[in-house]
Amino acid sequence: MSGVVRRFEPSGPLRGALRPPPDKSVSHRAALIAAMAEGETTIEGYLDAADTRSTLAAVAALGAVVEGAGEARIRVRGVGLRGAAPAAIDVGNAGTLLRLLPGWLAGQETGAWTLDGDDSIRRRPVDRVVAPLRLMGARIEAREDRLPPLRVEAAPLRGIEYELPVASAQVKSCLLFAGLLAEGETRIAEPLPSRDHSERMLAAAGAEIERGDGFVAVRPAARLEPGEVVVPADFSSAAFFLVASLLVPGSDVSLTGVGLNPTRTGLLRILERMGARIEVEPEDERGGEPSGRLRVRASRLRGTGVGGEEVPLAIDELPLLALAACFAEGETTIRDAAELRRKESDRIETVSTALTALGAELETREDGMRIVGTGGLRGGAVSSHGDHRIAMLGAVAGLASREGVEVAGIDAAAVSYPGFEADLASLSRD
Repeated sequence: MSGVVRRFEPSGPLRGALRPPPDKSVSHRAALIAAMAEGETTIEGYLDAADTRSTLAAVAALGAVVEGAGEARIRVRGVGLRGAAPAAIDVGNAGTLLRLLPGWLAGQETGAWTLDGDDSIRRRPVDRVVAPLRLMGARIEAREDRLPPLRVEAAPLRGIEYELPVASAQVKSCLLFAGLLAEGETRIAEPLPSRDHSERMLAAAGAEIERGDGFVAVRPAARLEPGEVVVPADFSSAAFFLVASLLVPGSDVSLTGVGLNPTRTGLLRILERMGARIEVEPEDERGGEPSGRLRVRASRLRGTGVGGEEVPLAIDELPLLALAACFAEGETTIRDAAELRRKESDRIETVSTALTALGAELETREDGMRIVGTGGLRGGAVSSHGDHRIAMLGAVAGLASREGVEVAGIDAAAVSYPGFEADLASLSRD
């Protein structure tokens, strides 16, 4: 578990403009689809962080050639849909890689692969991927039939109709990748909409994708040719500055180039309902991913209820919503969010433990929590439990608290945002 300790003191008004780092979800998918493709794919704005470096290392182990790693623009020469070389893959802490990659590997013509990672990854369930892949004919094994490491052997796949028990972009993407190599159509029904980066990117690369009300389908493909992929700034990373700017009195911050894919920005709509002053200015839409500028000013918030179809569109930002709810007037309830218990940590428990230690009034439920807004937090000490989002949440809480917050394990933030502390400091300088 990460162990660097840092104290974040109460801040004066946050001011200035900032472009958050590139989108992690889009970066993962861009590298994987580029590896599946024919010829060279250019990825502009690929995120350079621990998780996404794991994905580049994985595709290189599978035979793809990666040039420019660590730079703003990288090039990937793919191996083709059926050209993945046998390998042992270390996914590190990258849950997205762990859950997406088996879909592609399962449909290869020959070969076998193992996927393993760090201690945190070994606690991340993969049964939601394993079960439907087996229905397609995949030869795939997991520890206790639900935990990594995973072993995948090449096998002929058949298309299926599958209803996701829980809305999950990772499971959906895995099955779409498998469907590219399967015989016949693969049709996936979703109980609620989830992020659609894979569908957008596959369609742009020439895959036969059909999207309708509550479903997405893919037909087998002979080849993919993305050509160029542009990665916008990550909305999930921007969300930390967004919430900090709302909570620290007098703040006025602009966040530029932020991805505004409507399947990712559920937090915006929730916060606006709570009274947040957020201006959205669209800027660009290259590669099917819209982006724009957000201007955020300190606001008085009121409690709200969150559940149903809003949850998958804000799943990674719900811990930040819980923090914001502590500063709101009235009660906020979060329900239908049991998926939070399957993240890098059990985020319902880790968020509850952290916020309670800082003076919050809340109670946990199996699928969410109830927060009583008290207008602020006292401060104190929290542990990230090795979870990058909890580490950054603690830092934001410190800036908005009355007494400051000491965060143990702040270095976990580097999983998705290596420059987080420096960017936060750039907005809080007098």
